[in-house]
Amino acid sequence: MQSRAGWYLLSGLIVLVDQLTKYWASASLVYGRAVELLPMLNLTLLHNRGAAFSFLSEAGGWQRWFFTGIALAVSIFIVLWMTRLPRGKTLLGIALALLLGGAIGNLLDRIFLGYVVDFIDVYYLNYHWPAFNVADSAITVGAILLIIESLCHRDQSLEGEN
Repeated sequence: MQSRAGWYLLSGLIVLVDQLTKYWASASLVYGRAVELLPMLNLTLLHNRGAAFSFLSEAGGWQRWFFTGIALAVSIFIVLWMTRLPRGKTLLGIALALLLGGAIGNLLDRIFLGYVVDFIDVYYLNYHWPAFNVADSAITVGAILLIIESLCHRDQSLEGEN
């Protein structure tokens, strides 16, 4: 998947899977009621009006448009970055595609619903990780790949200096 079209296709697939799973969760789960899927994994429908870890979720409504603007700006930045990406930067292209798909998935929720639909609840004993969704997962994996790619690129540039 070294072409730009392939990276945009991956982003689109992330958006599609994210929106379909959020639709399913909203239609099938009762808000706030956990359904045990596996040990340490529940499905629990929640609405996040804030950012990661519900940051600013109780801010009074202005945060919807603030986070919408940030997601839109980041998405435009990523698209521009992807259009300038040289061939052979596969890992970076995949990382950016995952970030873009995740950002757009959550952006659509903010625009059309006013909140982000979360439903994946990972826990251990009584300690729960903040609920998340497919878009959040794509953003996380994309960020990790971006870090790995930057570390690999840094090592290659250091080798060139010696």
